[in-house]
Amino acid sequence: MDERDFYDERQETKKHMLSCPHCHQEAEYDVGWFVRTKKKSLPARADERDRAKFTKAQSYMVRKDDMLACKNMRCRKRFEIAGLQSVAFI
Repeated sequence: MDERDFYDERQETKKHMLSCPHCHQEAEYDVGWFVRTKKKSLPARADERDRAKFTKAQSYMVRKDDMLACKNMRCRKRFEIAGLQSVAFI
């Protein structure tokens, strides 16, 4: 079985306060996340190894966006999101 069989996946956006490394202006940005929540029960075709993996599985979020554009009209440069975790457990 694949790991994706253990989770329900949806996309979500969350607001984060980030500052541009070029102009140093702080603003609120919408960051995209994939939210993977653990299913209530294991699929029927699972064996013992899959059951062991399923019991250890946790719900988590993975950051979808790596680059953002500055909201300052004079700057507008793209910057990498460095101060934000790429994976967060729920």
